[in-house]
Amino acid sequence: MKLYHCKDARSLRPLWALEEMGLDYELINMTFPPRATYQGYLDINPMGTVPTLVDGETTLTESAGMCQYLAEKYGPTPLGLTVNDAGYGEYLNWLHRSDATLTFPQTLVLRYTQLEPEERRLPQVVADYSQWYLSRLRSVEHALEGNDFLVNNTFTMADVAVGYALYLGRSLGLDERYKPNCQAYLERLIARPAFIKAQSL
Repeated sequence: MKLYHCKDARSLRPLWALEEMGLDYELINMTFPPRATYQGYLDINPMGTVPTLVDGETTLTESAGMCQYLAEKYGPTPLGLTVNDAGYGEYLNWLHRSDATLTFPQTLVLRYTQLEPEERRLPQVVADYSQWYLSRLRSVEHALEGNDFLVNNTFTMADVAVGYALYLGRSLGLDERYKPNCQAYLERLIARPAFIKAQSL
């Protein structure tokens, strides 16, 4: 397997998953944005987005989907639930919510605070989408009431996927407004050896 990665980008999700599962892979480190900095990247991923996972004839470009793929293709693993497991629907919901609902508004905050030239930065967009993200984070705060993890109180790919969103929020300064359950959850996740290893690569 090859994982095309930019430091602290969404590719950290599958990289963390690979480390949690102890799988063999080749890591291709790139400078963001790779469509402009890594020659031939658009031939691998025509969208130019990060990450890209290539596994034989299979190419994936969605970070949460990669987490699900790794658990299902290279399991069985306690990190991935199956249709016969209690909490399977909840597990899938968190996997998809992690990016579609939580990371999406953060990308707008990132764009209009760091990536755009100064004259194109939009404080109102930053404020609006910061609040959007924090409002939707209430679901995580609620799910963690009395629990260490999101599904069946067991660490799964759902925690990898959602945990990355909380970690990205920290890099944007949004963690100052995290509630206690989310704060403690993030600290538990980033203390995991597999996360520490993945984040250092």
